[in-house]
Amino acid sequence: MTQTLHFTTEVEGVRLDRYLDGVCPDLSRTRIQQLIVQGHVTVDSAKIKAGIKLKMGQAVIVIVPDPEESPLKPQHIPLEVVYQDDDVIVVEKPAGLTVHPGPGHPDGTMVNALLAMCPDLQGIGGTVRPGIVHRLDKDTSGLIVVAKNEVAHRKLSDAMKARECKKVYLALVHGNVKEDEAVIEAPLGRDPANRQRMAIVAFGRQATTRYKVIERLPGYTLVEVQLITGRTHQIRVHFASIGHPPVGDPVYSRIKSSVARQFLHAQKLGFKLPSTDEYVEFESPLPEDLSSFLETLRRS
Repeated sequence: MTQTLHFTTEVEGVRLDRYLDGVCPDLSRTRIQQLIVQGHVTVDSAKIKAGIKLKMGQAVIVIVPDPEESPLKPQHIPLEVVYQDDDVIVVEKPAGLTVHPGPGHPDGTMVNALLAMCPDLQGIGGTVRPGIVHRLDKDTSGLIVVAKNEVAHRKLSDAMKARECKKVYLALVHGNVKEDEAVIEAPLGRDPANRQRMAIVAFGRQATTRYKVIERLPGYTLVEVQLITGRTHQIRVHFASIGHPPVGDPVYSRIKSSVARQFLHAQKLGFKLPSTDEYVEFESPLPEDLSSFLETLRRS
């Protein structure tokens, strides 16, 4: 059902999008930007841009139509649910499953599976990535949380941005990592020589990875990795940069391995539930392909 929201500004010099971010707590930032671009927001009866600075006493009207129907189709793809309530769903993403559609992956994704399980996800946070607040690489397995409504999407997105969510991975890397515990800090961006890869670049975004050694094996190190930031391919690039790429990584490692994909698993995920602010934490065991490979190394 379409909603019409009326406001009279009591501020001076604040950008429209930031003003709406403050007075419309039930709308995500993404949704606010969509409404402005689509002409559903007026200031003194005029359609305007997100960056306009408001004056005292202006009339702001926001028309919130029903979410657009997603072009994505529900697909019945097996997906293990770890936790679910009215606001969020936490699932185990298996290796080989892409999180959301994109070039080369029009369907058969985790989002298609979730739409079959939770039809109300359509339109939340965007039509192509409904409910998505963070991602895992296609061949990384483990825990991922998805928002089931706009309020939850906004709160989780804000918590991710403020680095208030706990994301811990298990990675097996090549070689003997020298330090038992350390922090890798290096800016990440697109590789100028290959846009399909990420790289450490001076113009990149700040990226921080904290790790500690769990186990040392001949030629390998098992590490627990905590992401402080959440950049694309962050763990893979950071460990490759110190000479210890993840085992099985087809992009950032030149060392052949019998494991069929990168040895990287999202093991722990912690966050506050949107409705209650109760902190919850979930843990996922290593999947069979990785645990079997690890046991083989231990016996050798």
